[in-house]
Amino acid sequence: MDKRTMQIRTVKDLGAIIRDRRKKADLDQADLAQKVGVSRQWINEVEKGKPRAEISLILKTLDALGVVINIDGERPDKTGKAAQPKTVDIDSIIENARRPKQ
Repeated sequence: MDKRTMQIRTVKDLGAIIRDRRKKADLDQADLAQKVGVSRQWINEVEKGKPRAEISLILKTLDALGVVINIDGERPDKTGKAAQPKTVDIDSIIENARRPKQ
């Protein structure tokens, strides 16, 4: 498994990661769109950094590309000390996003 750490600060950063992973998976935008269940245009806009993309679809896209998100800490405070690390279970977040709304 490819274990790289990346900082994502903007939607453009996220779009660049999606584009990079899609190309590494040898998928064109239409192929990825079909896997995710969205239009090719939606993939195109996300890769360009569309600021209002639905988070559940972003998570589904990342999952389709095999991208794992680990949130393990916060920025250091003004003294330079990092806050206590926090772990988020992204699989639970994706599962909750996939559940039908009641």
